[in-house]
Amino acid sequence: MKGYGLICAEGDLWKDQRKFVASCLKDLGMSKFGSNRYKMESWILKSVQEFIHIVNTNISLGKNKFDPHHFLQHCVGNYMNFMVFGVQWEIDDPTWIWLQQLQEEGTKYIGVAGPLNFIPFLRYVPFMQNPLKFLLEGKHKTHDLYRKIISDYAHTRKPNSISDDANASEPNLIEKTEIHRNHFIEAFLREREIRLNDPSEKFFCDEQFLHLLADLFGAGLDTTLTTLRWFLLYIAKNQEIQQKIYEELIGVTGKERNPCLDDIKQLPLFESSIAETQRIRSVVPVGIPHGSTEESIFNGYRIPQGTMIVPLQWAVHMDTNIWKNPDKFNPERFINDAGQFEKPDSLIPFQTGKRMCVGEELGKMMLFVYGLNILYNFHIDLEENFDDFNGICGITLTPSNYKLKFTKRT
Repeated sequence: MKGYGLICAEGDLWKDQRKFVASCLKDLGMSKFGSNRYKMESWILKSVQEFIHIVNTNISLGKNKFDPHHFLQHCVGNYMNFMVFGVQWEIDDPTWIWLQQLQEEGTKYIGVAGPLNFIPFLRYVPFMQNPLKFLLEGKHKTHDLYRKIISDYAHTRKPNSISDDANASEPNLIEKTEIHRNHFIEAFLREREIRLNDPSEKFFCDEQFLHLLADLFGAGLDTTLTTLRWFLLYIAKNQEIQQKIYEELIGVTGKERNPCLDDIKQLPLFESSIAETQRIRSVVPVGIPHGSTEESIFNGYRIPQGTMIVPLQWAVHMDTNIWKNPDKFNPERFINDAGQFEKPDSLIPFQTGKRMCVGEELGKMMLFVYGLNILYNFHIDLEENFDDFNGICGITLTPSNYKLKFTKRT
């Protein structure tokens, strides 16, 4: 990635872009409180309702047993499209189908190509050349698509220069603020215009723009989608837990209204089930590579400055010194004596430290809204004889293909 984007950036570029992305997410509604949070929740809910409509359509056609992967990928992905690019595609759109396939294959190949980070000469070994070629060609192709989306959008917006803002009337300023909050492309273009006359500006270049969009879309879609797939798999496997969650949910909402984010504090078993899913099947089992900023000594080993360090998330989440029977799906391990959800420091699904996932709260919002509404509307059963809970490991650990039986709740 040549140091661009957010995941692979470092130093001043990372600090600047991290602050920018965090500000954008806050404007879009990623917060624990406030009116903007309800706006973001309503948009996520629209994508969930599309998934529920698809499932109901399949049930009415007598096709209530299917793998929800494709439909979840479309619905979750289309919300990310809206937030990052300001566009949405129909489920059968060729461009959207191609982008999903490229994303899915890319996450697998990144996992395969991981050793290149530590042993660079492997790029010359034949079995490594195909993954590397796929990743680089895929990057260029997706960047071409992003350029087209940016160009199409740029032709529809009014330029917002510093002088325009200075002379604008109040209504226009309000209008621009609303546009700014719609998606990341508008936010980036506007911020670049604001910095246009700053001679020291070097972070809002085209290369950074394209890599940042790829990071936001890819990381946001893949991690949330994969966690949802694991969650539904474990909930379908553990029918007693599923029933208890539904009874807990109905006890809060009744059968008169749909659940919402404000209900979470009264749903400790549901929240614990999400947390247990994130623990037992770490979506990014080997974490994201970090680097040491200075030389240090750890357990008698000298770690030079600039050393690449991989945080083994899987080892933390499956450590028998921390978790009793870590291979067992047991949400109650996160419920304290007062009957409330309690998150221990050893649960790190979004990593930890200064470079922990900037979209943690967004990820939680999406998992909660999707999980609550799916279980509120449907009872799910796992296909008989399915017992593959090992998953398939790329950069993310994804479940093997499985089928669920959806039964509409009345």
